[in-house]
Amino acid sequence: MDQERTDHTDDDVITLRSVTRRYGSGEGAVTALDRVSLSLPRGSFTAVMGPSGSGKSTFLHCAAGLDRPTSGTVTLAGTELSALSESRLTKLRRDRIGFVFQAFNLLPSLTAAQNVALPLRLAGRRPSKSRVYEALAQVGLAERAGHRPGELSGGQQQRVALARALVTSPQVLFGDEPTGALDTRTGREVLELLRALVDRDGQSVVMVTHDPVAAAYADRVLFLVDGRIDGELTGPTAADIATRMTTLEDAPC
Repeated sequence: MDQERTDHTDDDVITLRSVTRRYGSGEGAVTALDRVSLSLPRGSFTAVMGPSGSGKSTFLHCAAGLDRPTSGTVTLAGTELSALSESRLTKLRRDRIGFVFQAFNLLPSLTAAQNVALPLRLAGRRPSKSRVYEALAQVGLAERAGHRPGELSGGQQQRVALARALVTSPQVLFGDEPTGALDTRTGREVLELLRALVDRDGQSVVMVTHDPVAAAYADRVLFLVDGRIDGELTGPTAADIATRMTTLEDAPC
């Protein structure tokens, strides 16, 4: 893939232009992302894969505004993130981006509904009970609103975490190994839910994963190697993805 491709349309929810992220300085500097350029369409499900140390987490952090690139630009739905102050960037992340991680990060003393409402409370907004229940309904847990995390299975806890990410109606939902702590069956349930959010609700999803089966739920799989995009697959099977990953991991350094 051409690293310098910078096509952008109003249908793109995220655009990276020549994004480079370096850590450190001098001879000890490490380039985690190297001039990455790409666009992700609205209402799409994108998986990001690559060998260990390929830059997957750095890609997610830069695309989501959690980290600033050393050079290049990231645009979210028409807003260039590098142009924002820290306070405005924090507000944008809070209002327009959702995050789901491998760890559920639920507060054990709060009910499912209270955990879902937390982002709104932290933003100084009074949570709408109907919106909280709507978010829980999106993930099939409206009837468990009054249960605390300890009363829920791992898969249900991750679905509560997903509802918490959805309650602000984010323009993009980022997942960092969202099924990594789940068994195969419950992981599949969460992946099917993510797929349904894209197909049914038009949600935009970007997921970092090491699992070819998980990545096969996406419309498009991007492969990172040494901080650069090294090809992609569209509508692939898990076997296609596993084969591609094998060639990446066996390639000479």
